[in-house]
Formats: sequence, C-alpha cells, structure tokens
Amino acid sequence: MARPHSTRYTIAALLLLGIAVVILVSLGQWQLRRSDERRAILAAIEAGRKQAPVMLTPATPSDDFTPWRVAQATGAWLPQFSVLLDNRNHEGRPGYWLATPLLLDASSRQAVLVLRGWLPRVMPGQGDPVLPAAPQGPQTVTGEMNERVPRMFELWSLGGSDQSALPATLPAAEGRIPQVQNLPLDAYARATGLNLLPVVLSQTDPHNADGLVRDWPRPPVDFQKNTSYAVQWFAFASIAAIAWLVVLGGAIKRMRQRAGQGSRP
Repeated sequence: MARPHSTRYTIAALLLLGIAVVILVSLGQWQLRRSDERRAILAAIEAGRKQAPVMLTPATPSDDFTPWRVAQATGAWLPQFSVLLDNRNHEGRPGYWLATPLLLDASSRQAVLVLRGWLPRVMPGQGDPVLPAAPQGPQTVTGEMNERVPRMFELWSLGGSDQSALPATLPAAEGRIPQVQNLPLDAYARATGLNLLPVVLSQTDPHNADGLVRDWPRPPVDFQKNTSYAVQWFAFASIAAIAWLVVLGGAIKRMRQRAGQGSRP
C-alpha cells in the first residue's frame, strides 16, 4: 500500500515543477518579445537615418515626419517658453535637457520643439541653472526627429505637491524656467499657445559655442542579449520538464511495483 506522505510529496513535486515550466517558458517568450521590439527599433533607426534630410515647415506633409530622420528648421527661438527636463544624465553626471521652441511662422504661431542639448545640474543652494542665451534672429537648426520627448520614469512624493508639473501657462511666474520630468507635446502646446509640429527635433549641429552637449542617448537595441536570455530560460524550462517526467516516471514505477506485490498470493 502506498504511503500517504510519499504520494503527497510526489504530487507536490509534480505541481511545483509544472508551475516552474510554465513560468520559465513565459520568461523565455517575454525575452523573445523584447528582442523583437529592440530589433524593430534598430530597423526604424536605420531606416530613418537612410532617408534624405527634410526641411520642416508648416506645410511639411505628415508622411515626412519619420523618426530618426535628419531634418532642418529655420525660424526664431522663443526662449521665454524654454523648459528644463530633469534627471537626464550624461556620462554619469546629473543634469538637464534644455527644450526651446523654434517659431517657424509668426502668423500661425507654428513652431517645432527643439531639444537643444544637455547641461549639468547645479549644486543645491546655488540657485537655478544658468541657461545659454538663444541667438536672436532667424536661425537654422539641424537635428534628428523623434515622435515625442523621450520619457523618464516619474517618482511622485507621497502626500507632497507635484513639483515637476508643467505650469498651466508659459512663461512661468517670476520668469522661472520650469523643471519637469516629462514633457507631453499636447500639454506643452496648451501652456504656450503654440501650434506645434507633431515631432521633436534633437539638435545635432556640430558647433557648441553655447556650451550645450549634444550627445543624445539611443534606445537600447542589443536584441542579441534578449535572445540569449530567452535561450537560457527555455533551457531551464527543459530541465524542469525533464525533472517533471522523471518524478512522474518514478511514481508510476512505484505504483506498478506495489500493484504487483499486492497481487501475489
């Protein structure tokens, strides 16, 4: 007769191993999806950079707003609407991205938001960071297009006010430069009253007399790493599946042996 505790242990082992197989396979599939996503991002970057540069104007067709495509825009800076994007690090140094709109057409208030570059964070107690002056008059800016301002994970203080929220209207009170974590284009357009193109231009002009760093980070595209992780998870799942079969086979063997012993005279 089978011992009850032995049967319970066998069932528990089969259940745990079965759950492990399901979880490990799911992790492998998730890594494959991440690999596909990064492969698609890499393809989009390469495709955008292969296209001919485009001039951004109020009449630019929407089909020309291809992410990672080189673009130029000519207009006047609107520094009163500048915004600092906080928690943007460069080579391990904390700092900001400076975002300023470039007015393309004054009559229609058509503009494009430009990420002008990175500047270091000031030490606590030293006041607000000093922004480089925006050149006056018509300016031609070269950069790469993005669908939106790259987002950062936002941490909200419990029970505290949101210090990183974009003011309802710009320019901000007392002439302070808003510091935000993220900058949605629709909210920024409402605050400034500008008609923004549905793209963001990351400035790449080689000259940096303004002191801004224009070394923009690229999304992670090392899909080979995710594929390698997927292979590892599937290997662990195979080991767990083999162990499940071994436990099941041992249980069946013991049941047959006990059945044979019970049938002897």
